[in-house]
Amino acid sequence: MAEYSVLIKNADVHKDRKFSRMDVAIKGDAIADTGDLTGANAKTIIDATGKIITPGFIDITNHSDTHWTLFNAPGQESMLLQGVTTIIGGNCGSSLAPLVKGEDIEGIQKWVNIRDININWRRVSELLSELSRRSLGVNFGALVGHGTLRRGIVGDESRPANREEISEMEILLRESMDEGAFGMSTALGAAHGRGTAKEELLRLFKVVSKEEGITKHHLKDEGRNIMPAIVELIDVFHESGGKMQFSHFKVLGRQSWNSFNDALALIESARSEGARLTIDFFPYTKTGSLLYQLLPPWILEDGKEKILFSLHDRAKRREVIDYLSSLTLHYDKIIVASAFEDKTVLGKTISDLASRAGISPEECLIKMIEINGLGVSIFNEVISSDHLSALASKDYSMFATDGEGRSWPKTGMDFDSPHPRSLGAMIKAIENYASGKSKLALGEVIYKLTEFPADVLGIKNRGKIEKGYYADLVILDPASLHAPSDYKDPYLRNEGVEAVYVNGELAAKSGEVTGKLAGRVIRKL
Repeated sequence: MAEYSVLIKNADVHKDRKFSRMDVAIKGDAIADTGDLTGANAKTIIDATGKIITPGFIDITNHSDTHWTLFNAPGQESMLLQGVTTIIGGNCGSSLAPLVKGEDIEGIQKWVNIRDININWRRVSELLSELSRRSLGVNFGALVGHGTLRRGIVGDESRPANREEISEMEILLRESMDEGAFGMSTALGAAHGRGTAKEELLRLFKVVSKEEGITKHHLKDEGRNIMPAIVELIDVFHESGGKMQFSHFKVLGRQSWNSFNDALALIESARSEGARLTIDFFPYTKTGSLLYQLLPPWILEDGKEKILFSLHDRAKRREVIDYLSSLTLHYDKIIVASAFEDKTVLGKTISDLASRAGISPEECLIKMIEINGLGVSIFNEVISSDHLSALASKDYSMFATDGEGRSWPKTGMDFDSPHPRSLGAMIKAIENYASGKSKLALGEVIYKLTEFPADVLGIKNRGKIEKGYYADLVILDPASLHAPSDYKDPYLRNEGVEAVYVNGELAAKSGEVTGKLAGRVIRKL
């Protein structure tokens, strides 16, 4: 009998959305066999009695690339320690490739100080080749950002692209998908998405559909105007076909919550008509977003420099303050998570900062945006927990972190405060929804973390525990699963994650990473 690398015995193994008692054998980077493997030999034998084995979790909405942690924290520790073995980048309209010109990398300056980074690629193939030469803790696949395409072809102008420009974007998108991209993402409410007309979307969606990829969307409006934002995309989608997903789906703000059921009805109506439409969401009631996104839509139509210039204009500044005042924002619940320049504001609320400065919350918000050159992120309590439970129960929903991989800070707090989703979203999803209001079976929750995103993306040989599949595996103790990470103390380690294997290598054990970086670049085949 052949000797295996690893033999895990007596576990409850996730298959077909339920669990069956069996053994799992690993040889090299693959699952060599499953079933009753009594008498088999292995270099390492693990008795997993009382434990469950699941496929490695697939994070379909991840930002480790555009937040640059894929480069400065390549081990992706916070992902591994919550069972994530594969991440998909290029989300929310922004990607690291293709770049028409080198300065197009400025599209990520909202999250990264671009003075501190270097690039040696333009095309998707070149980006993926560069990442293939690096040691990564997790597998990585990419989407093409629609905003990145527009930045390269249309520039910073917020206007509809002309036919020639659309044709150039089509060529870039088609080439990128031929080179391994899984599809395209949009953020039509962002500066480089606002000028997009239907013809442009339709032609680009058709490229993705023909290439059997997926389009993923950060909705133009997740609040009061969520309904037209959904209708706009579904309308184009009906004409283009293919697969479509709404990323980090939610309805923001108590004043907008009454649109939730109607929004789901729109999605379900489209699905009943044959649309391959899915959603993902993260299991937290606070968002993690950029502070400047609270500014009025008209000021966001152009790039960074024009936004800051407008804020310096006295009349326009007054308009912004009046707009912010009309939103009835709860400044006592908006917490500053990160800031490029002024670190003294971290962990404080807008109300606290305004009170200390003796100015209005609106003026305080604007000053922080100016001082930090738009680079301020916040946590804001605007999502209904009841909505999250309802989303979990839908057969077209899956879980995602909407975060980025982190390394644990060596001493004290990091330079900023990550959203807990970056450290515990997947374990929190199991903890919250494998019981309680959603009444989901544990096997169904695991399916939403593994096989479902793999199927939607078209990832081959991952997401299931089957002979011949890559050995991305997680051993969990279901009796002790807990994700303690919170907004005040995010760097708390998940409990109950016994081991994580990436491509057959033991990447994490008992809440600690092993230092084995076995992740690979994955491409759309």
